[in-house]
Amino acid sequence: MKTETWTDPIVDEIHEIRKKIAEEAAYDLEKLAARLEESQKRHGDKLVDRSPRPVE
Repeated sequence: MKTETWTDPIVDEIHEIRKKIAEEAAYDLEKLAARLEESQKRHGDKLVDRSPRPVE
């Protein structure tokens, strides 16, 4: 019995974007980290803050 592999188009798109970003940075982790830091500076207000909240 042959089963078909199911793929999710959204996951496939995310993988393609991740691949493109890695290629642009020449798979250099320092360049990738710098890109992420710059993105966080530009879009910081849209990111989730997971720091612990004070307990009241």
